[in-house]
Amino acid sequence: MIDETRPHASGEQVAVPGSLRVAAEPWQRRLATGLRARLGGRRARTTLGLLLLAAPGLLYIFVFKYVTLIGIVVAFKRYRTVDGLLGSPWVGFENFRFMFGTGAIWPVIRNTVALNLLFLMASTVVSLTIAILIAEIYRQRVTRVYQTTLFFPQFISWVLVSYFVYALLSTEGGIINGLLRQFGIEPISWYTSPQYWPLILLLAALWKGAGAGSLLYLAALLGIDPQYYEAARIDGANKWQEIRYITLPLLVPVIVIQLLIAIGFIFNADFGLFYQVPRNNAALYPVTDVLDTFVFRSLTTVGNVGMAAAAGLLQATVGFALVLASNWLVRRWNPERSLF
Repeated sequence: MIDETRPHASGEQVAVPGSLRVAAEPWQRRLATGLRARLGGRRARTTLGLLLLAAPGLLYIFVFKYVTLIGIVVAFKRYRTVDGLLGSPWVGFENFRFMFGTGAIWPVIRNTVALNLLFLMASTVVSLTIAILIAEIYRQRVTRVYQTTLFFPQFISWVLVSYFVYALLSTEGGIINGLLRQFGIEPISWYTSPQYWPLILLLAALWKGAGAGSLLYLAALLGIDPQYYEAARIDGANKWQEIRYITLPLLVPVIVIQLLIAIGFIFNADFGLFYQVPRNNAALYPVTDVLDTFVFRSLTTVGNVGMAAAAGLLQATVGFALVLASNWLVRRWNPERSLF
């Protein structure tokens, strides 16, 4: 066998017999095999644990998101309970023609898109502002109080929120009208005045959801390396410059992902917000009627299951198309910031 020369500690080349080198190779192989097996077993246990942790969520998605896809066919049928899902007569796009032909759907689509865009822009700005403010005092004990106070409204149902709003806006005993009377101003009939309700709904949505929405941005903020801010302060940057040139640019990927996800739900409205808070008042339909309340009324008042299913399919299809289009635009602008 050919001898091999290897460096010695003294720096000299020392000849190693080939027989010794060959004899050592099986030990190296067994050691490497044992390490790989041990690491592989540890990875397998970790993977199994993560899969078990995700199992309830995966089961929920499978049962309520995939199994229910068979209900799409209702949008193309004149559904009758006695005939069932498969026995109801097929009508093709008749439900869609009826929905768009009456003209009632267009104001509903306008309200849904316009109000969701308003909520999206306002909630993004407010959530970012809250996250930045909390991050500035994160090491203080009072931060927990602020976080709990801001996050608590997320657990309050829209039914209770509607009573809070009614206590503020009631024509007779409302707090706001009481203050207006104190200043000699004529009380406002809020529940018969549609022009005020886009702002009222926006404030209610921000009060309930902005605190919870700030948590993701706060987590991203806490992951930014503090050395960036230290270097900026050494160069004489003030707080606004730190936010403008460090915080916001580093948060752009998170903001883009949040916006892409939100755009996918631009045709979906919060049913509780638009049904409970205005108290299903017909006088407010011109500005508060959205696709979700339209579908609900189609089922409860008209009983047209096919048209309700057609409206739901429209929501899902347009949302899916908007996500694809938005992601394509982001990928053209910066491929690293796209979802896929």
